[in-house]
Amino acid sequence: EVSAGATMSCGKGLATSSSRNREDSWFKSLFVRKVDPRKDAHSNLLTKNEESNLYKIQFHNVKPECLDAYNKLCEDVLPSIHADKYYPCELVGTWNTWYGEQDQAVHLWRYRGGYPALTEVMNKLKQNQDFTAYRKERGKMLMSRRNQLLLEFSFWNEPVPREGPNIYELRSYQLRPGTMIEWGNYWARAIGYRQHNREAVGGFFSQIGDLYMVHHLWAYKDLQSREDTRNGAWQQEGWDEVVYYTGEQTKRSFTKHKVIMETTNPCD
Repeated sequence: EVSAGATMSCGKGLATSSSRNREDSWFKSLFVRKVDPRKDAHSNLLTKNEESNLYKIQFHNVKPECLDAYNKLCEDVLPSIHADKYYPCELVGTWNTWYGEQDQAVHLWRYRGGYPALTEVMNKLKQNQDFTAYRKERGKMLMSRRNQLLLEFSFWNEPVPREGPNIYELRSYQLRPGTMIEWGNYWARAIGYRQHNREAVGGFFSQIGDLYMVHHLWAYKDLQSREDTRNGAWQQEGWDEVVYYTGEQTKRSFTKHKVIMETTNPCD
């Protein structure tokens, strides 16, 4: 009888626990955003499907004493590759960091035709003696380098030439896994708040390299124009909501902001 009583008591406890779990689950469901199941890759959901542009962004940390020589070397070689139709690629822009990480160069390339175009360019450059010499000389000037392959968000403008001179700001965000679609949904609306001065240059997300990375590239006439434009966005209803919710999707410690200025820049 004692044994049976213990069993009944335990059963009652399980029933109570199960009831509480259901209540807790119902209570939490009030606050947890429901996300529809996705049956396609993020790259197909977020990009311009009718196009197949692939981008490569390069970050070169240059020895401080070599920065001028490095810029001159790039000016002598990279624009010629951009202009040569033999290579299915375009140099969107090349910049030096102004504020942020010092003595850093940033290059952005576009490959019309996606991965096959990238592979074609890489194979052809291996046979280019001038480019081989450029890489060898460049290696003497660098402390480190890294790159990423990117796709562009469908709702951003494609980077196009613009009147200059301008300063450019690159804002890079490390997102929490699983939030890329939500980020895209919010920014699809938010980009409308940031078009009044044509400051939006391009928006990209990583495919190869550091994962869950987003890069937004902005252009301004000068630092004061940047300040005025960004302050103006806060006067528009809905911008504060976008900033709040997209902020929740980032790993804050990995969010980076850079103000960069052009050196040789086909965008200007």
